[in-house]
Amino acid sequence: MKAIILAAGYGRRMRPLTDDCHKTLLRIGGTTIIERIVDSLHDHAITEIIVVTGYLSEELKEFLLSRYPEGRFTFVHNEHYATTNNIHSLHLAISSVEIDDDILLIESDLIYENVVLEKILRSPYPNVALVDRYRSGMDGTVVTVDNDVITSIIPPHLQTGDFDFSGKYKTLNIYRFSKEFCKNVFFRLLSFYSNAIDNNCYYEQVLGILIYMQRENIHAEILDNERWSEVDDPNDLRVTEFIINEKERSHILDTSCGGYWNYDVLDFRFIRNMYFPNPSVIAEIRASLPRLLVNYGSSQAVLNEKLAFFMLCNNRKINLLNGASQAFPILAELFGKKRILVPEPTFGEYTRLFDTCSSYPDHFRLSVGEIENKSRDCGVVVFVNPNNPTGSFIDSEKIFDFAAANPQKIIVVDESFIDFAADPGMIPLLEKRPLENVIVLKSLSKVLGVPGIRLGCIYSANPEFNAFISRRIPIWNSNSIAEFFLEIILKHRNELEASFAATIRDREEFISLLSQLPFVHRVHPSRANFVVIELADSVPDPHKIVSDLLIRKSIVIRDLSGRFDDGKAYFRLAVRLPGENKNLVQCLREMVPE
Repeated sequence: MKAIILAAGYGRRMRPLTDDCHKTLLRIGGTTIIERIVDSLHDHAITEIIVVTGYLSEELKEFLLSRYPEGRFTFVHNEHYATTNNIHSLHLAISSVEIDDDILLIESDLIYENVVLEKILRSPYPNVALVDRYRSGMDGTVVTVDNDVITSIIPPHLQTGDFDFSGKYKTLNIYRFSKEFCKNVFFRLLSFYSNAIDNNCYYEQVLGILIYMQRENIHAEILDNERWSEVDDPNDLRVTEFIINEKERSHILDTSCGGYWNYDVLDFRFIRNMYFPNPSVIAEIRASLPRLLVNYGSSQAVLNEKLAFFMLCNNRKINLLNGASQAFPILAELFGKKRILVPEPTFGEYTRLFDTCSSYPDHFRLSVGEIENKSRDCGVVVFVNPNNPTGSFIDSEKIFDFAAANPQKIIVVDESFIDFAADPGMIPLLEKRPLENVIVLKSLSKVLGVPGIRLGCIYSANPEFNAFISRRIPIWNSNSIAEFFLEIILKHRNELEASFAATIRDREEFISLLSQLPFVHRVHPSRANFVVIELADSVPDPHKIVSDLLIRKSIVIRDLSGRFDDGKAYFRLAVRLPGENKNLVQCLREMVPE
């Protein structure tokens, strides 16, 4: 068998990385793309390789000849690479060499594990394409398949805005063709189309014509979770590194702090409401998206008014934030010189941004009396209620009473998870009896299930503080999609309340399931939409459990080991949907043998 590698392209979408470097010579995991392809061919005893060059052809040629001095390469140059597409490159390749064996055709921007190539080489069909089930984020040619036969090929230019990708398969751009097919029907139509009709299109169009005319069957070998990636633009490099380099997966996720749509993982690390937004809300956003994208959002005053309608409060006391995290540097600017008291452990920016921090312990329980004692020399006291990561909770009335009894202190109440505690929170209390020393901070994205549009708020009955906040917020502080979302959820209060109740129900069921795991010493009570499990001392390596879950099961959890001073191992687990929660419990059971 001979291999044809199409490597003539300029790699425009990969700029600026390809301005002075051939696309195939970019490195992923310390190895160039072209080396990975050639090594995989050699591993399967395919040594006769035809490489179609174009852009930076000499650079690529010199690299291959130097890296593989015993290699059997034939180089075919496409001098019109800048104005033609892969149909012309493939036509040149088949025209330039003797087709005396079957052909394995590979595009040069692919990264794959060896079992991927084995799949197509072991296929019983003479003419076959590797395909994978279409998933969000894939682009390029897609196909329909019936009984292992490709029934239609749809190139990118036919995938219009309303194109339905359900039931479609993405081609990997790895094909195996029989000698007879290449020499006869395929070559003749390829040659005619490239020379007489269009040499700036995809060779898949020729395959599509043959399929449509029922002149030839092109079969499909469908991947089953084998790893591969197509490197089209610079963003793909990071995604591909995640797919191929198992040891770097955790580091990539840790440093990205989000963007998980790029990675095929089940996320128990980040926390959100799994039951909201409901389908009706999503449908309204989808229908309005073209209009929203071309319009500016409203001024901050209007945003605050719309937010107040939802929060059922005075619009002069509340400010919409671009995520609750926007408040931290503002609070630090105003109160940074004061001694601040925070729970330990907790997540957030307090310890990073404030000059002097003290802490009160939260080992899955909180005492207002202990906080009172710890706060004597502190100007700012922070309550995170429920606290993240422990899930510990204090009744809002008790916090209100503490604030009322300490008017000389600034009381910051971060209640991003309060809706899962079946507690109304501080704002209703403060609306009835304002306390000017209380600041309520809330991340709305978590409870509303939309972290992607960054919604948060800050509330205070103190006019001077609100004026200070207003001066620190730009006139366009949010976006049209977030604003529209605030408008339409007023019609869905009942569904939102039901989502909180469903999450609370799922949390208690999740706790029950986790408690049955033999290596779990304790599942701590939680009033949030996450739970913390404490592992038994007999568990030899908790960090390996986290790593194995990611590598073997594509599940992400947060390891809290080291966040407490007792030397024990803890995991924080987001409450997802019941089936996903059960799946995690089963995977944990498999990770730790009894």
